[in-house]
Amino acid sequence: MQYRKFGNTGIQISEIGFGCGDVGGIMVRGEPADQVRAVARAMELGINYFDTASRYGAGQSEINLGRVLKELSADVYVGTKYSLGEADPSDLKGGVVASVDASLKRLGRESVDLIQLHDRIASQTDVKSRAITVSDVLGEVNQAIDVLKSQGKVRSCGLTGVGDPMDIQEVVASGTVNSVQTVYNLVNPSAGAEAPPGFDMPDYAGLIDLAAEKEVGVLVIRVLAAGALTGTPERHPVAVPTVAPIGSGRDYDQDMARGRQFSFLVEGGIADEMPEAAIRFALSNPGVSTVLVGYSDMDHLEKSVQYAAKGPLPAEALSRFPAQWATFVS
Repeated sequence: MQYRKFGNTGIQISEIGFGCGDVGGIMVRGEPADQVRAVARAMELGINYFDTASRYGAGQSEINLGRVLKELSADVYVGTKYSLGEADPSDLKGGVVASVDASLKRLGRESVDLIQLHDRIASQTDVKSRAITVSDVLGEVNQAIDVLKSQGKVRSCGLTGVGDPMDIQEVVASGTVNSVQTVYNLVNPSAGAEAPPGFDMPDYAGLIDLAAEKEVGVLVIRVLAAGALTGTPERHPVAVPTVAPIGSGRDYDQDMARGRQFSFLVEGGIADEMPEAAIRFALSNPGVSTVLVGYSDMDHLEKSVQYAAKGPLPAEALSRFPAQWATFVS
């Protein structure tokens, strides 16, 4: 396992992280014994960051992760996410504190290494639809984070980069966050590559470069486009049955069709299979701190680490991608 600088946090983070979300599903719907085996094996392989959220399985992911880490006496970095979906719109500060306190209780921990906003950044505040503004983040939300830091409950803070791309950039540029989770994959590479004219997906406008400039750690999410880049339409029994795209095409079928345009990587022997190509693509960008992979079983875990060990994709392969992306237009 290789490790990368995680922004200005002082953490050296494993370039493959353990995503505990709904898509892969093992920490939400997996058997308890399988969860223990997966986390234990992940640590053996060198994974040192585990990422969960209050909304994964309505809190079940946090409960399961906390139980397993306690059973294993694990010394790892833990990040979770807060949501203001049930908060009082007139007291966002209190909503953040309440959400984090509830997460810590479910995790059975006194603190976490990273706390992240899970709601989207938008032009207007609407907590019912999980939307808050840049002003909210830089105001009441950051005030709440300061309180939590002073109480020793959180070490660093970040946000999930969903919502308006320019608003996300404004928060990252503010210097008030330590990390950003961003969609970055072969279907939508715009967080780390220039989007073509007429690009018909969210344009994250080089967010990874901005993060590097500001010493903000980058956690890549949706590296497999929620499964569209696996090369197969079939889903694992533990995985969530259907997934709506985040930061990519209009629907899952379109994401799969666009993903197939990169099959030359497998046909040409550059990668053994599409998940390898996808993970190595993300890790080819030096601004990426870690790639969060959601696992359904032990095989997914083992292979993710094996793929990363092969290193970045060759320059010749990377040079062919813009021609494919140029077709992703309206």
